[in-house]
Amino acid sequence: MASGDPDWLVWARELQAIAQIGLSFSRDPYDRERYEAIRQLAARMFAARTDAPVERIGALFAGETGYATPKVDVRAAVFDGEERILMVRETSDGGRWTLPGGWADVNLTAAENAAKEAFEESGFRVRPVKLAAVWDRTKQGHRPHVFSCCKVFFICERVGGEAAVSHETSEVGWFDEQNIPADLSFERVLPQQIRRMFAHRRDPSLPTDFD
Repeated sequence: MASGDPDWLVWARELQAIAQIGLSFSRDPYDRERYEAIRQLAARMFAARTDAPVERIGALFAGETGYATPKVDVRAAVFDGEERILMVRETSDGGRWTLPGGWADVNLTAAENAAKEAFEESGFRVRPVKLAAVWDRTKQGHRPHVFSCCKVFFICERVGGEAAVSHETSEVGWFDEQNIPADLSFERVLPQQIRRMFAHRRDPSLPTDFD
């Protein structure tokens, strides 16, 4: 069981995964009815403990097909020549600060995704130079989420471009370790994760972190 998640969320997530896998591979109509019922039960469990309507959760679960695996979130820890880290202010989540990143797109490597997200959200072209961490979202202390998620952090160097906001970001800034914004988007990044990125920048020989 992933530490940090309440039991009800672990159970609902497991039921959803069982239903998703069953619906992806079963052709028996009676089995499919049972898996549909399991998926609806998982949605009702999640909705009962949150403010989300069961119809919305059910539609979210129904959109997931194939074998159930964790989602992949990539983050770019970009440093400049003054050893400052690049951060962007999100237009969502109350306009809080985070490292550039997001869900990984298909047909791109994890590193390519990190570079793409950094450019789209900040205007800077970057080069990933080290895989710093591969962390389970829940075990890191992020708030509970309906889907399991793997977070992948890359140390990156700026290679070009200039600051530019996008529809996802309203501000771009560089910060040293002592002046990281207090209003972080904890949905996306945590203070200890940012501190760890500075540690990897100072000592490139550190092994990749994982849990």
